Amino acid sequence: MRGKGINYDTGFSPGGRNSRPDFDADVVAREMQVIAGDLGCTAVRISGGDPARLGLAAERAAAAGLEVWFSPFPCELTTAELGPLFADCADRAERIRLSGAKVVLVTGCELTLFASGFLPGASMYDRITNLQSPGPELYAAYGQLTGKLNAFLGETGQEVRRRFGGPVSYASGMWEPVDWTAFDIVATDAYRDAGNASRFREELQARRVAGKPLVVTEFGCCTYAGAADRGGMGWAILQERDGRARLDGAYTRDESEQVRYLDELRTVFEEEQVDLAFWFTFAGYELTHDAEPDNDLDMASYGVVKMLPGGGGAGYQGLGWEPKAVFGALAGSMAKKP
Repeated sequence: MRGKGINYDTGFSPGGRNSRPDFDADVVAREMQVIAGDLGCTAVRISGGDPARLGLAAERAAAAGLEVWFSPFPCELTTAELGPLFADCADRAERIRLSGAKVVLVTGCELTLFASGFLPGASMYDRITNLQSPGPELYAAYGQLTGKLNAFLGETGQEVRRRFGGPVSYASGMWEPVDWTAFDIVATDAYRDAGNASRFREELQARRVAGKPLVVTEFGCCTYAGAADRGGMGWAILQERDGRARLDGAYTRDESEQVRYLDELRTVFEEEQVDLAFWFTFAGYELTHDAEPDNDLDMASYGVVKMLPGGGGAGYQGLGWEPKAVFGALAGSMAKKP
């Protein structure tokens, strides 16, 4: 791979709950320096639902010398609502590109799950449940999905190209039947789990398109024993009770789970000639670590750092977190290229 990347959350709202209610420009700038310097990353995928936050974080990432993947990640919007948001983001991404930064615009993420109208279900959680236990309604909708999704992506691609002069991609789910004609880069969120482990390489290879680089926009696992087998659903050990997030059972914290997953999948990506891969994610900002296992929400986090209950002023450089084992593994996995 030509470099290494990591995801960075500016706040998105699955189920209406903001994943990062507190957003401080100085913290963002310092964390971008950590990503570029301490982790030795060459690229950062900046995602979230607020274009202004995306723009601010992208500016700080560019100032740190990082390749910026400008990735709006709205939840529960219709296609009519998505179009203007992506156009706004294209304008913001172009301003950063014209400043001299290397910028890729990503027109959404797994829209069939996170947007309204592609698959049946009142919310993202309903649509995930339907995919896991498909019925007649889902099969009927899936028959129309290829045309509906690709028509929207094609129209969106044309519009953002009028505003943005750099490469354009889309962060697809591995189940999505994407026509990549409108895009410069093929990109997919590639989580290996117990269900797809035996065919993971084949599924990755199936996404190749001649003449276009293949990028993994997300891969990672959570911080408990067995999380690797759940892959992209590792977070689902959380449940809402009494107005707060709690674990749904007893789990064993295991930071080495993330290290093994990182090492194994980076080997696969190298061997399959993936151009770039982004670990998911830098931090789960609302998932604080606790010494008491029942309250250790960080076990449900994909982050390379664990958030401390004391918040800002504590921990590493006073940023409110401490590195996990995977932080050191990612930092040592490849020296940053000049």
